[in-house]
Amino acid sequence: MGTVFNGENIGSVSSSHEKELDAGALFVLKSKGSWVHCGYHLTTSIVAPPLLSLPFAFASLGWWGGILCLVIGALVTFYSYNLLSMVLEHHAQLGHRHLRFRDMANDILGPRWGRYYVGPIQFMVCYGAVIGSTLLGGQCMKAIYLLLSPSGTMKLYEFVIIFGGLMLMLAQMPSFHSLRHINLISLLLCLAYSACATAGSIYIGSSSKGPEQDYSINSDKETRIFGVFNAIAIIATTFGNGIIPEIQATIAPPVKGQMFKGLCICYAMLTTTFFSVAISGYWAFGNQAGGLILSNFTQNGHNLVPKSFIFITNIFTILQLSAVAVVYLQPTNELLERTFADPKNSEFSTRNMIPRLISRSISVIISTTIAAMLPFFRDINAVIGAFGFLPLDFVLPVIFFNLTFKPSKRRPMFWLNMAIAVVFSVLGVIAAVAAVRQISLDAKTYRLFANV
Repeated sequence: MGTVFNGENIGSVSSSHEKELDAGALFVLKSKGSWVHCGYHLTTSIVAPPLLSLPFAFASLGWWGGILCLVIGALVTFYSYNLLSMVLEHHAQLGHRHLRFRDMANDILGPRWGRYYVGPIQFMVCYGAVIGSTLLGGQCMKAIYLLLSPSGTMKLYEFVIIFGGLMLMLAQMPSFHSLRHINLISLLLCLAYSACATAGSIYIGSSSKGPEQDYSINSDKETRIFGVFNAIAIIATTFGNGIIPEIQATIAPPVKGQMFKGLCICYAMLTTTFFSVAISGYWAFGNQAGGLILSNFTQNGHNLVPKSFIFITNIFTILQLSAVAVVYLQPTNELLERTFADPKNSEFSTRNMIPRLISRSISVIISTTIAAMLPFFRDINAVIGAFGFLPLDFVLPVIFFNLTFKPSKRRPMFWLNMAIAVVFSVLGVIAAVAAVRQISLDAKTYRLFANV
């Protein structure tokens, strides 16, 4: 529901209208943060452990293709997120502050688009990110366990459940704004494990311990073509966010210009981490770069860097994954709060605390169960990313901008936006096909609760 602005305090919420907000907007998306806090939230949602898969994407694209895709991804997403922020600010100044992606779609594209397309896709993408983070957290825990006990018998699903227990506690943080301190720590953690991944790659690449560096691309034409589009999907998903309106909703009014400064913090971290990890990892391991570059630090059971180094890097990664998962839980939390909480009662009243505890706990238990059952979920997540992150982060922002501000067709900006929408719509379809193909190739290895 929109919030009304008036008088000299444009962007401030009057108490009478605040009461009209549904419980999800009032409790989960409370607007109390600054642009600095916004930068923390943005960094956690974008600069996350999936960036450790960038060297693997480079293996299918080569040097020039990989760097070009990384630069284009950074430029287009920074541009798109700024356009989305400008649209949000424009509607706020008109008296309709959109707190959710589906609110924007309802107002700009019509209620059917918000209800049947944007809302479900955003929920699928965000909840998929929670499941994927839980699975990756379990895999990192298992890597530490095998490091300390090579003959250990604990299974992957047991570590996924342990990570889910951590999530169960963090999920009870009442609002998005209450995550600001956690997300500051998350920002430092992403710098830490990226620095470790970069240093480890340079150390191995400079020594005789690593594999022979081979930068050739697969010679089979079909494999090479699908590999390129799969790599593009990986890079696009790594830049994905999908919750820009929800993050901007956490900023205390007036919001004008705040998101741009938050994005500058985020993209300073992004540039530092993405390029350093991608370039150093691909330089060290070439076309043998693993799905996560940390897996290359161990070869044939032998550690190519000190055990303590691998241990610390995995700890940093696990801790940040917990923050990433909690951030992507927020759209689910907002939906649950809207459904089960009563905005007429206090946020911390018994009437609202008990439903919050139960509903959020069930949500985390379901995501943990799926992650434990489907250790191949990352293949499925690639399809979700192609169908979800590409439309939400590349296509819809430019469409929303053109429909809201109606730039003249004589202006280059109109045609730039249209080109971005068309190109990334086509890429989304092709990337989805490539991801489905990968699922079919890997299907023979799929097993519920597999210990991979």
